[in-house]
Amino acid sequence: MAEMGKGVTAGKLAINVQKRLTRAQEKVLQKLGKADETRDAAFEEMVANFNKQMVEGTKLQKDLKTYVTAVKTLHDASRRLQDCLADMYEPDWFGKEEMDALAEEMIEKEMDNNLEDTDTLWLDYHQSITDKSVTCMDTYLTQFPDIKARIAKRDRKMVDFDSARHHFGSLQKGKKKDEAKIAKAEEDLGRAQKIFEELNVELQDELPALWDSRVGVYVNTFQSLAGHQEKFHRDMSKLSQNLNDIMTKLEEQRQLNEEADDSKSVSPAQKRPGPPPSRPPPRPSPSPDPVQQQNVSLFDNEASVPDPNVDSATTTTTHQSAVTNGSDGELPQGFLYKVKAVHDYAATDGDELELKMGDVVLVLGFDNPDEQDDGWLMGVKESQWLQEKDASAKGVFPENFTQKF
Repeated sequence: MAEMGKGVTAGKLAINVQKRLTRAQEKVLQKLGKADETRDAAFEEMVANFNKQMVEGTKLQKDLKTYVTAVKTLHDASRRLQDCLADMYEPDWFGKEEMDALAEEMIEKEMDNNLEDTDTLWLDYHQSITDKSVTCMDTYLTQFPDIKARIAKRDRKMVDFDSARHHFGSLQKGKKKDEAKIAKAEEDLGRAQKIFEELNVELQDELPALWDSRVGVYVNTFQSLAGHQEKFHRDMSKLSQNLNDIMTKLEEQRQLNEEADDSKSVSPAQKRPGPPPSRPPPRPSPSPDPVQQQNVSLFDNEASVPDPNVDSATTTTTHQSAVTNGSDGELPQGFLYKVKAVHDYAATDGDELELKMGDVVLVLGFDNPDEQDDGWLMGVKESQWLQEKDASAKGVFPENFTQKF
């Protein structure tokens, strides 16, 4: 017998061709309604679940592999970023080598360890999700091709069984019965039925079990992924905090060096504060407010009012006493605290106080807190208050030109 390929003889090929022709004819007859078809609704539902399960599992496997690739890409990017940081970390950033050698050595050592630990974390994370989650899905999906092939074979054998059943039935119903053909048809029917039922029973046991197994597989896959994610980010957070601490040390050292350099080149008396905080355009003076007038009158009650029944000597003594009491550190009623001007300030607006170094200012609260600008205070010069007891002479001034005492 002539060979037709890899172990396929001409006779076997002819048998396979005949089977395909017979199945095709059977399917046509079934579609035309001339032959009944074996149907199993429960099994068809199992197959539908199997197909859904295979599609979902394949998609999950693909997305997991994409995630692993993204982790590797992010690891490479993180490594390049860390290498760049290490290259940029210059020894002279701290300014004076004799002051910073010890701190610099410590920081460089910490950074080297930080880089090594970071690389290890990334590699462990990548390997863990590959070994646990991805491998779990790969193993899970390896069973689907075989079951899919057996479902297809079961469908073919079901057609063969239907065809054999219909052929046997037609011979039995024929007017001229050929017992030999009937016996042969009955034998073929029994063989086709046995093959079909064996496949059918096996799949009816395996498909529901496979469908139920998806829950455990998904739980293990995502639980493992979540656990490794949580551990990785927790450990990476510690290293990120270490890196942040290193950068903080660098910034603190830089500021200390700048202050040290400034103290050598500029005497304290020559130092000037930064510009006063910016203010919005001056507001127009409001009309007298009864509440404000009442507040002013509270301060006016302390003013010396001439009394025709008191002689001038008594008045002078009272005034000198008020000056003494106001200068001994006691805060007059209605004021919040005192500040001392540590720099001269030239007023640039009508509602501002002109300050000279050493001036003492009694700080007042704003009548309307919303009107207070950031970095500005309201007050009256102590010298003017002691002389006139007039709180209406108040004005605003930059807080950074004064010092509280």
